[in-house]
Amino acid sequence: MLCDICTTNQATVHLTEIIDEQMTELHLCEECAKNKSMDMEQQFGLADLLAGLTDIGKAQVEGKEAVKLKCLVCGLTYDDFRKIGRLGCSECYTSFRKYLIPLLKRIHGSNKHYGKTPLVLTKPVRMKSDAAELKENLEKAIQAEEFEEAARIRDALKALEKKASENK
Repeated sequence: MLCDICTTNQATVHLTEIIDEQMTELHLCEECAKNKSMDMEQQFGLADLLAGLTDIGKAQVEGKEAVKLKCLVCGLTYDDFRKIGRLGCSECYTSFRKYLIPLLKRIHGSNKHYGKTPLVLTKPVRMKSDAAELKENLEKAIQAEEFEEAARIRDALKALEKKASENK
């Protein structure tokens, strides 16, 4: 199948566009697909997407509290973040945490990172995250007064901590 735009190269990218509830399929070669993606990014960039997603949560903001938030390190305000869609520094994550957690959940479906870990670090990192999860579950079980479940979790946590100390 030939590219719908240049009609000379073989189509390797198949794009479906839905505009005004009208679906069209485009079959593009790699070069035309790159050009098309650049055009789309200029029209609708990542910053615009993030800014739009933060506007969704605008109704959840209590009063003007979020607008007054300001990063102590770089001086970026939450309102500026909503406009540009980018944080100024690593401290912004701490400063805007209350509003970033729901945003990350909407974007990724979770606010925890489950990405790849270097093989050398995989086991210690997994043990550490498992221990943190067990501690969190233990607190929940205690709060819910499920003491048998809490005892089971406590024992699992002790076993994990023992295994971790043996590996050191």
